[in-house]
Amino acid sequence: MKNKALNLRISERRLNKLRLYASQNDKTMTHVIEDFIDSLKVKDGDSDQGVPANASLRDATRTL
Repeated sequence: MKNKALNLRISERRLNKLRLYASQNDKTMTHVIEDFIDSLKVKDGDSDQGVPANASLRDATRTL
């Protein structure tokens, strides 16, 4: 799977909290965010059930 970039605007407080959490848990910030996204549930079941890895947001929402 090809990785994509995500630009995100968050407060400095939240960024520092993310950095601290990642450091305390010996993870990268990317890994922390990926873990969170993977934990999300969608209406039809598990976090990525029925959504292909290469699906666009528009494609993914159609499967819901």
